Amino acid sequence: MRAIVIGSTKHFFFALFYSIIGTSLALIMLAVWLLNEKPDLSIWHTTHLKNEYHQQSGLKNFTEYLSLEDKLFKEVDKKIYQKYQPEIASPVNRYEKGSSSDPALWHSDWNRSFEWENDDAEFGLLLIHGMSDSPYSMSHIAEHYRHQAHIVGLRLPGHGTIPSGLTDITWSDLAAVVSLATTHLSEKLKGKPLYVVGFSTGAALALNHELEAITLNKATQYSKMIFMSPAIGLTPIAQGAYWQAKLGELLGQEKLYWNSVETEYDPFKYMSFAVNAGDVVYQLTIRNQQLLKQLNPKQLQAIAPIQTFQSIIDDTVSSVNVVDELYQYLPENQHELVIFDYNRSSNFRLLMNQDPMLPFEPYWTNHSIDYRLTFIESYQQDGRAVRAREVGLFADQAPQELLLSWPKGVFSLSHIALPFPIEDSLYGPIAVENSETVQIGLAIFQAERGLLSMSAANMLRQKWNPFYPYMLGRMDAFMIQLQD
Repeated sequence: MRAIVIGSTKHFFFALFYSIIGTSLALIMLAVWLLNEKPDLSIWHTTHLKNEYHQQSGLKNFTEYLSLEDKLFKEVDKKIYQKYQPEIASPVNRYEKGSSSDPALWHSDWNRSFEWENDDAEFGLLLIHGMSDSPYSMSHIAEHYRHQAHIVGLRLPGHGTIPSGLTDITWSDLAAVVSLATTHLSEKLKGKPLYVVGFSTGAALALNHELEAITLNKATQYSKMIFMSPAIGLTPIAQGAYWQAKLGELLGQEKLYWNSVETEYDPFKYMSFAVNAGDVVYQLTIRNQQLLKQLNPKQLQAIAPIQTFQSIIDDTVSSVNVVDELYQYLPENQHELVIFDYNRSSNFRLLMNQDPMLPFEPYWTNHSIDYRLTFIESYQQDGRAVRAREVGLFADQAPQELLLSWPKGVFSLSHIALPFPIEDSLYGPIAVENSETVQIGLAIFQAERGLLSMSAANMLRQKWNPFYPYMLGRMDAFMIQLQD
């Protein structure tokens, strides 16, 4: 009897083992099939650029980085713009010379790093863009402060050229360049304060630069940090990006290196997204979380004052993690958090599964709020007007009615919207007459799904910030506060 039971058990485990193996192989085959349903890759997905910076490049300073960048863009021109010959010309391909998406049509090459020197600068300003973006996303901030500051707009490695640049970068590559730019500005300023404005991954890199220094008992370099849609936390599924890329390498399937393969109609942002890029951001956020948890109260006090602007609805980064993985660790030290609520003035809220404010409540009801917390929110039942309501350290202040409102048909901000005002000619909603350049903010077309190469999700995503003037005013006050 015992032998029969042992034999049955043995056969059961063998059957279970082979079932798991078979299911796994079937899932892998299905995944490969689905991923290979993506459009064919173009030369900007497969070309390798030898002049791209990596930490092992051994550059000593930011000047050498700019020299390497010169070589890089000459390489892009030779390998892409001079080589690419489309069978059918596209009016909106950034890699076709003369198309309305050709970056060369803009008065400045916003895909490249830039430095605006100012002998009378009151402070220095380092601007760091996000993943798959370019310095263009920081251009309006730069223009606003150009008469006050010595400015460096940094192009991160892998960006501003071709999407394949994101297939082999590491977060340490990005961090190393941030260090070069920071040191360069610090030397130029000769004791004047240095501020950093980081968007998304750029914010995570600025935070990492300071946390690494504090961990090593070194002096920090930023007087204050301003974050927009910071990449503080991502969903755990981002871990799968690494294994997807490895599977592509093993099977020789280059399409597995990509989460999306899209028409490259944006002159200053990649539309195709490499799986490695997601893994890079994920690894950077994990590193920052580890460092924050290791710091003692005295070390936490050394973190420069942080001002953050975050949409409560964000499909790219976790807005809740901004609170529970950053602000819950910060001691009282002039830190500020501005939350842009969604448009509650219409029946739109009845279509939502859950109020996005609910996940935040435990942090704001069960913990002390040792920072200035501001909600930009609707306050009229049937109107689109907004107000700024203070919580935490400034809770005694009466709500401030703003001379701003939700545009008709706009129900929330998005991850990408914060750095851009309504006047932005690329992402804004105002038509520029007789313009030769693409105006993505106006590109909303109605048709059957699957017809257009631009996805409906991208078309409908909010691309500019109706509350940009308020954000700039808060940034100004935040900087002046330190100088006073």
